Amino acid sequence: MDNTEIIFTELGGTFCRPFAEFKDKLSKIKAYIFDWDGVFNDGVKTAAGGSPFSEVDSMGTNMLRFGHWLKHGSLPSVVVITGEENPAALHLAQREHFHAVYFKSINKLVAFEHFLKKNSLQPHEVAFVYDDVLDLSVAEKCGLRFLVKHQASPLFQNYSIKNELADYITASDAHAVREVCELLLGTLEEYDEAVRKRSHFDEAYQRYLNERKMVNTISYLNKDGKVTEASGN
Repeated sequence: MDNTEIIFTELGGTFCRPFAEFKDKLSKIKAYIFDWDGVFNDGVKTAAGGSPFSEVDSMGTNMLRFGHWLKHGSLPSVVVITGEENPAALHLAQREHFHAVYFKSINKLVAFEHFLKKNSLQPHEVAFVYDDVLDLSVAEKCGLRFLVKHQASPLFQNYSIKNELADYITASDAHAVREVCELLLGTLEEYDEAVRKRSHFDEAYQRYLNERKMVNTISYLNKDGKVTEASGN
């Protein structure tokens, strides 16, 4: 077994396909999509809102993008597609210079297809991190699918495996984004190099960071089957 496969299997993660096939699929990935509620947080809402994020997960996304940049020489597209209009999602996306956030995406497939067209991507070139039923239409299309494990949804996990809608199921519930990002970095064989260069803030990391800073985050509203830019872009 590959060392990365061993580490994440021992952690409690579940690979739903042979690791060699998983690794081959990753070699074709050019973009990463994240659901928000239940992925970056526990999904708890109040009348006043909710849906925060953690710096642990934020660092994971940054290191993943840097590792991808080191491996392929280009910045991957990163977006959030969420069914709600979460201010914290926009804050993180703008701070970290994600490419876009799609709000009010009750039908997430509409947002997904808009994203593909906007970025000249094919479905197999996209990795997707998700956790629940609303995400399955996108998971069905993507090249790599990461299901965040919730203890309360064993039948949903089984459904996703049975219908080949997940390639990996996380061991973690909290900080699952970080787990997925580290798995991807390890599989890309860029983890040690990315950490070394980031921790020393070396010249390669500074070039990546300058390129990342040039990304202007666009927020979209996905309503009534149509995607429009939100005001304030």
